[in-house]
Amino acid sequence: MREKWILETKRGDFNGLAKKLQVPPLLIKCMINRGIESEEQMRKFLYGTLEDLHNPLSMKDMDRAVELVKKAREQETKLAIASDFDCDGIFSGYLLWKGFTRIGIDSKIFTPDRVQEGYGLNERIIREAKEEGRTFLVTCDNGIAANAEVALAKEQGMTVLVTDHHEVQEELPAADAVLDMKQEGETYPFSGLCGCGVAYKLICALYDEYNIPTEEKEELLVYVAIATVADVMELVDENRILVKYGLKLLSHTSHVGLRALLEVQGLAGKELNGGHIGFVIGPCFNAAGRIATVDKSFALLMETDYERALEKAEELKEINESRKRMTEEGAERAYELVEQRLIKSGKLPPVLILSLSSIHESLAGIIAGRVKERYHHPVIVFTDTEEGVVKGSGRSIEAYHMFQQLLVCKDLMLRFGGHKMAAGMTLKKENLPELDRRLNEAADLIEEDFRPVIRIDAAMPVGFVTEHLVKEFARLEPFGVANPKPVFAEQHFRILYGRRLGKEGKVLKLKVQNEKGSKMDAVLFRDVDAFEAFVCEQWGENELRRMYEGRENILDIAFTYYPSVNEYNGNKTVQIQIISYCHVAGTVNDTVQGQAEYGANKK
Repeated sequence: MREKWILETKRGDFNGLAKKLQVPPLLIKCMINRGIESEEQMRKFLYGTLEDLHNPLSMKDMDRAVELVKKAREQETKLAIASDFDCDGIFSGYLLWKGFTRIGIDSKIFTPDRVQEGYGLNERIIREAKEEGRTFLVTCDNGIAANAEVALAKEQGMTVLVTDHHEVQEELPAADAVLDMKQEGETYPFSGLCGCGVAYKLICALYDEYNIPTEEKEELLVYVAIATVADVMELVDENRILVKYGLKLLSHTSHVGLRALLEVQGLAGKELNGGHIGFVIGPCFNAAGRIATVDKSFALLMETDYERALEKAEELKEINESRKRMTEEGAERAYELVEQRLIKSGKLPPVLILSLSSIHESLAGIIAGRVKERYHHPVIVFTDTEEGVVKGSGRSIEAYHMFQQLLVCKDLMLRFGGHKMAAGMTLKKENLPELDRRLNEAADLIEEDFRPVIRIDAAMPVGFVTEHLVKEFARLEPFGVANPKPVFAEQHFRILYGRRLGKEGKVLKLKVQNEKGSKMDAVLFRDVDAFEAFVCEQWGENELRRMYEGRENILDIAFTYYPSVNEYNGNKTVQIQIISYCHVAGTVNDTVQGQAEYGANKK
């Protein structure tokens, strides 16, 4: 699928703002491209501190929630924490447990069984908690759609506090207090917190009430950072600050379980970024809840002996490796289904509804994400569960609000929930064809919506990439949703030579040269086979062979890229990480070739 490259042309006082904020003008342009336009916004983005976080008491119902917890503490009421099995749910539950313990409240975490019970609060959790004498129920990362379950808990005489961040459906549950920035009449200035972020705000308000030292609030940022990145939240406003400071603390954490996990993953002592959470740490906790039991994640978090923690961390790592293998197998089956449909019909429907009967149901969402990335269509992957019932997990594209579209089909569901970019649902298998029909008939999508867009911050020759410039870009971290890595582009690269790296040859290392004669190492981390196929299609197999042999060839390629520094055996070299490539004249504005715009000066 050919991507659409768009060179951003937003204007601004790049030099003036750069001088005031003491950064290169190129960074100003990158911030303006991300909607950060005023000096005040930029200053907070670059230099925001924990003092810029919003007051927890400005959240609707927070004062009521604090009073309920205070009363529970005074009456020595035992609490039940109804958590979930994904990374956000795990760290929400753990943070609440840690916070409640610190102020002297007896609490216990309860989680649903992913396969047998599915997402969220359920009757079994409520009854077990009540039997144990736990009469105060606190949900985290769930509960906003659990109207029936909350009603049951109230019938059992329980106090119920819902803390969640998901979309409100038809009406709020009849809880004693609800903390969710998506509810009507919300007064909190930021609506993008994850479930753990909401839990953090509750504990901060309680710590303030009991005069717990500020340092102890800051220690909790590690858990919020992991949950925020792992739950793919937008790294803007408060989230950016929470993750930025959480990552600093994570690199030197004293938490036994997290230290052990960093050790077994080879990350101990390294400066961590959002990618380490998104691709290494988060998946380990998620994997336990997906294909094993979430108890293993909580066991690691609550372990106090380092040697035992190392054993548990190693087990989580192995579970995640198994999850990766199962995901690859399931994704290949999904690709086959899509290709069969493409061959049969000549084109794909707007929304891809795929049924993979024998995959582990917890992997449906990951596989849906893989299919979405490859074909750039909204995707829902279903798998059989109990007799006559299927569960699905969906991932969407920017032009399609999946939750709103599914809401119209609510009559077909046994249960569902989600947001714009992702959703989960359960329905009778007999309703699957009708869901497919309705979603595709109602999908108001055009062909242009199915083309992935690469937004280019600036056209910049690689000759202007220096180690100093790369260090300057680090000011924009942490990168993630709504704050992607800066993307640059240049046309007309010659390929001097190339070689595949790694045990399975999944990394491509190139030496490239631009029209000005600047040479640079370039690395491609994804789908090397597709790159080889592209070269063969454009110039033939002989030219691909000449590239690998380091012989003169006729390859002429445009790259979008992100600059980085490669460190090996103590030596540092600048390189570009290839994001996308093409052989189309005029992809990047030729007028800026050969000069560095926006002050990308060598130093």
